[in-house]
Amino acid sequence: MSRRRLVLMAAGGLVLAGAALPQVAPADTPAPHADTLVTYRVPIRRTQDAQTLIAAGYDVLERREGNDLFVLGDPTTAASLRHIGFGPTAVKTQPRPTPDTARPAVGDTYYGGYRTVDGNYAHLDQVATQHPDLATVVTYGQSWRKKQDSAGGRDLKAICVTKMRPGDCALVPNSSKPRFFLMGQIHAREITTGEVALRWIDALTSQYGKDADITKLMDTTEMWVVPIANPDGVDMVASGGDNPVLQRKNANDSHGTTCGRNGQIGIDLNRNAGTHWGGLGTSRQACGQEYLGPAADSEPENTALEGLFRQLYPAARTGTEDDDPAPADARGMMISLHGDANMVLLPWGFDHTAHTGNDSALRALATEMGSITGYKSGQAGELLYDASGGTDDWTFDKLGLASFTIEVGDSDRRGCDGFTPPYSCQDSYFWPKMKPALLYAAQHAAAPYQTTVAAKG
Repeated sequence: MSRRRLVLMAAGGLVLAGAALPQVAPADTPAPHADTLVTYRVPIRRTQDAQTLIAAGYDVLERREGNDLFVLGDPTTAASLRHIGFGPTAVKTQPRPTPDTARPAVGDTYYGGYRTVDGNYAHLDQVATQHPDLATVVTYGQSWRKKQDSAGGRDLKAICVTKMRPGDCALVPNSSKPRFFLMGQIHAREITTGEVALRWIDALTSQYGKDADITKLMDTTEMWVVPIANPDGVDMVASGGDNPVLQRKNANDSHGTTCGRNGQIGIDLNRNAGTHWGGLGTSRQACGQEYLGPAADSEPENTALEGLFRQLYPAARTGTEDDDPAPADARGMMISLHGDANMVLLPWGFDHTAHTGNDSALRALATEMGSITGYKSGQAGELLYDASGGTDDWTFDKLGLASFTIEVGDSDRRGCDGFTPPYSCQDSYFWPKMKPALLYAAQHAAAPYQTTVAAKG
């Protein structure tokens, strides 16, 4: 029996075990103190404890300190955690936002300056209009809501940024230039990630011809950026205005329209990708935060994104075993931005005991990006918890693309932690930290697997 088969069987057992646990997201009956959100520190004693929490539908945050995980709930969540054998300690309380999921926020910004979907897309169009020799916007699909022909819903947009020459930014995999791909807000509530992506676009276009490193990069490399991979979810986040709604998933409510105070409609797009789908780090509870969906790649946001990847990159990795490598001369790199665990993660995410055939080069790149940002680096299960069906696993598995997740967080305790840090943190803290890391990564898109030591340049 193959290793992959054993892992999936084990994952299935955990999911089934989780299904027998108390539902954390029952039908919508108001709980005491339902207007309050509580973050709990939850010590874990065994590796499988994280999988038990996730499979049971708890909102396990992308954050870890030592052997402690963090769960978001309300004042009643502590009792349910104790009921299944955990010892939670409340470490933070905050008001629960009241979403208006029927309409997005009005205007281009919310919560002090964060861009709404309208504001984000308007900015992409403005950049392309102001710099026609450097940028072009591409519509690559439609969101779940738009596919339903409802009043809401969004196009899915990317921007290609480079010093334009004939044939650049064409949707073909045999590009003359190597390609670096950056994406944000596949988890909608991780709002720093979309802002980092926009600042990357602005730095490339505004500093071309002024900054030597950026000019050289733009002359030799295509930068593709999807600032918002989950626009329906971002509409829900922004609907809270100055109290953003902590919507993680997309807007697909066809698997449960009432999820209770601690549940959430939608599919976790970063558990839905069609590689190692259904394994560790997923939940089959429709209202759980890590709900994997009814089938691999069931969500239009994912199928459209994967279609864009296939148009931009050749399938360089032809083997099907977990340790089959991509060729040493394969080009291209992808980074998916998340929040807020202060980590640089590399494949495989589905199982930290499995290693890719390009593990040495991927670790060298991750180590250097970690050094630049002050973040830890490694596989997800080595630092946080195993998670199957993620974007970076898919792009490596299907295309052989050097792929990473950067968990953008406040490693220096500057008051910029959490999913919704003050907007002032973007320019004063996050961007100065992320700019050199992204520049380093993009400079290695031409030959990522030839990186054998963690050194700049």
